[in-house]
Amino acid sequence: MANTTRFLYSLTHRRFSRSFRSFFFIPTSLALVTSLFILLYIFTTSTLFFSNQKPSILHLNQPLSGSSSVSQINIYNNTRNPFVHVSNVSRLNENDRDGRESQRSLWPQSGSSDGLYENNEVFHDKDIFPEDYKQMNRSFKIYVYPHRRNDPFANVLLPVDFEPGGNYASESYFKKVLMGSHFITKNPAKADLFFLPFSISRLRHDPRIGVGGIQDFIRDYILNISRKYPFWNRTGGADHFYAACHSIGRSAMEKSWEVKYNAIQVVCSSSYFLSGYIAHKDACLPQIWPRKGDPPNLALSKRKKLAFFAGAVNSPVREMLLHSWRNDSEIFAHSGRLKTPYADALLGSKFCLHVKGFEVNTARIADSLYYGCVPVIIANHYDLPFADILNWKSFSVVVSTIDIPLLKKNSYRNKF
Repeated sequence: MANTTRFLYSLTHRRFSRSFRSFFFIPTSLALVTSLFILLYIFTTSTLFFSNQKPSILHLNQPLSGSSSVSQINIYNNTRNPFVHVSNVSRLNENDRDGRESQRSLWPQSGSSDGLYENNEVFHDKDIFPEDYKQMNRSFKIYVYPHRRNDPFANVLLPVDFEPGGNYASESYFKKVLMGSHFITKNPAKADLFFLPFSISRLRHDPRIGVGGIQDFIRDYILNISRKYPFWNRTGGADHFYAACHSIGRSAMEKSWEVKYNAIQVVCSSSYFLSGYIAHKDACLPQIWPRKGDPPNLALSKRKKLAFFAGAVNSPVREMLLHSWRNDSEIFAHSGRLKTPYADALLGSKFCLHVKGFEVNTARIADSLYYGCVPVIIANHYDLPFADILNWKSFSVVVSTIDIPLLKKNSYRNKF
């Protein structure tokens, strides 16, 4: 009996030892072989090891002589299939009768003979958008929480009774135009959305509130409407929205997390790098500096500067721009205010640089379009206005911050 027991123990011990060794050896071998295959695949297919990409290039595809249109700007990114941005500023053609139409936008497309396809439409889909817009224009309704003219904070909650001006006029214009539109309904049962009418900009300038009191005001306002009306509590604010253009709006909701994470934020500072902005929920409000009269017009052949920027050097991006181009004869990069009119510099330039400062947004894009120069947007993570509708590639150039020193290369010099 003892011998039998000893035999069974010995057999079991040997089997266990072999199984134990196999338990570690086989998976380890498989993992090693699999890792080698993965490394081989990455080595042969990825651009991490080998790269022959072209640097970023800013140039025109047609010589200036004989043409008044901005023909094409090529921005090659560090990707296997570099893309091409094309700007088409039609107003530049109006003063030059011999000017030709700007070349159409080109983008890579697999299977085509040259790897590019035409894309010159302002809208991503010009056939679908009008139908969607007609339906929205016909049926979309918004309920605005009502406030009397004798309300202590009527200056904050009601639309202004004057023409807005200044760098943050978009916020006041938005509310002024919306409140006078046919989208407004007094019947909340018919409303698709609910508008929170407070103005961040006017709260900032109200001596009773100021920058330090904005968060408390918003918190109390949401608390009041949630107690007085049932609409906020139905959805937790998901069908509510507000508009703000001043950068202080980013921190205005710190004591009202349900506004930040549930409500729709229509803001100028639309950076999807920031946690407070949620791109699929929130929307970008275009920032404009109101200007009166018809836009001025100057032919491309009379615009002597290649590119222009002037402003405070309040970000690493602007520091890089000034460091790279401060002493350049064709790209005019200036720190601070100009001694000459800002409008003259915009009007005399072919390209106008929108460069990130404290925020991704400034009014420079709207300024560029007004004065007929091509916007060059250098602001990483900027969720551009109406990007789901407008094809920004058809009338602007988007440049990564890292490509600032490469704005001018050999191919550019051959064209100017």
